[in-house]
Amino acid sequence: MKTVFGIDVSKSTSNVAILVDSKAVKQFKIDNDLIGFGRLESDLNSFINPEVVFEATGIYSRRLAFYLQTHHFPYTQLNPLQASKEMDGLRKNKTDKNDALHLAETQFRLHRQKTLLQDPIYSELMDESRFYQEEISDFVQEKNRLHRILQITFPELTTLMSAPTGIVYWNIVKKFPIPSKVRKYGIDQLTQIIYDFSNHNISVGDAKKIALKLTDISKIAVSTVSPNSLTLQQVKHHADRLMNIDKMKKRIIRSMEKLAVKLPEYQSILSIPGFSTVTTVSLIAELGDIRRFSTTNQINAFVGIDLRHYESGNYTASDRISKRGNPYARKILYQAVIDMVSISRYQPTHINDFYQKKKQPSQHGTKKIAVASMSRLIRTIYHLVIKNETYDYKIASQAVL
Repeated sequence: MKTVFGIDVSKSTSNVAILVDSKAVKQFKIDNDLIGFGRLESDLNSFINPEVVFEATGIYSRRLAFYLQTHHFPYTQLNPLQASKEMDGLRKNKTDKNDALHLAETQFRLHRQKTLLQDPIYSELMDESRFYQEEISDFVQEKNRLHRILQITFPELTTLMSAPTGIVYWNIVKKFPIPSKVRKYGIDQLTQIIYDFSNHNISVGDAKKIALKLTDISKIAVSTVSPNSLTLQQVKHHADRLMNIDKMKKRIIRSMEKLAVKLPEYQSILSIPGFSTVTTVSLIAELGDIRRFSTTNQINAFVGIDLRHYESGNYTASDRISKRGNPYARKILYQAVIDMVSISRYQPTHINDFYQKKKQPSQHGTKKIAVASMSRLIRTIYHLVIKNETYDYKIASQAVL
């Protein structure tokens, strides 16, 4: 006797359908809380080795998965695309109640494997990674806002340093939002102020160079606001926000590193030339435990760089990547390839060798070559993690990784 629980999870409730040997014996709705999950647990305990299947619905299904895992009930969690394909023929009338029933029905026919339970560290890393991505988004927004408002108060200030970012720059912006405030200080005073802003992490000579340039641009700058304008508070506000976001980003990465270093794949991935701590922990967070994938093609699909082929009659379209997978992982891998290419002069990799070979008189654009390099990088990462090895250029350049 085979029993399947099909569960359709929504924001605050879930519909449950219980089928025994393909026949529906019970259907009910529960709240996604301890009371509702307790009722579900009671029904699960009424059967021998029940199978549970549900569709991943982002943060909403996380609570159900956590409850089942902590109470030692194995389950099968489907990604939405997989569930949609498998139930398309059954969904004549789509309702939450029917979806729960269809999930259970298809389990009898498809015999899906149970979901491999990952170490809770991966879930925590994923949450922190998404927090980090939010902070990056806010950082870019605040940086653009600060740049726009400086065009009104002190536009030349954006040319003061090679890159208008960093603690020293933001502190200067806060202290001198308009040129008239610079003119109140002599070179030696400005030098000391800038030196202090850096927490003495730059030399006095470099601080003086910045002070001299700050003085020069203040003499030619024209501000469109008065010294008492509220706009100056706006400048300071955005500079403060950027400093706070920068601190939080660093704090998140430190936390992610403390978690990731406990995982066996951390050192393997970090050993790849061009991979920083940020790249490594972010990629582990987005990919999760890649040992759950049986082939690298599955990882390609998960990331969204698997190729889609379209052919109709005499027309054949050029292959394109699906972009249906994890966009954060895709972005991290793309940037990793670019970083590996940029440092190849000092730290060679077989990924760069492949990239340069494809780049030679080719009809393909650099983006397509980078995507092909991403696929090769995924194979390399998978090999290193499965074999628990660190990167070795001589071995990698001779092997097909």
